[in-house]
Amino acid sequence: MAELGTVDPSCSTSTRPRPEKERALISERTKAALQAAKAAGTKLGNPKLADARVLGNKAMRARAVQFAKSVMPHVREIRRSGITSNNGIAAALNQRSVKTDRGGRWTHVQVAAVIKRAQ
Repeated sequence: MAELGTVDPSCSTSTRPRPEKERALISERTKAALQAAKAAGTKLGNPKLADARVLGNKAMRARAVQFAKSVMPHVREIRRSGITSNNGIAAALNQRSVKTDRGGRWTHVQVAAVIKRAQ
């Protein structure tokens, strides 16, 4: 850590590097450590990445289907009121303050996706 500088308590300035230099030093140390680990035969990364990706995708799809099913009662009620276009349904959902899965406002594309998922 000597390359980061020292602070003299009697002095109002320090010899500490600027954040840019500190980032560069951290980067250099990290790259050197990764090269050393590779040279020692250490396998870097997640060895079960493909399995984790499959599980993650499955969980995301299940959550999307569950959300779609939770919104469909609103969509059916809006359709019964005579609004059948996806744009109209999106506007009605926004007017009712029904949030999207990520908390945003509805668009016709999202309405179509929710209807498709809920089937």
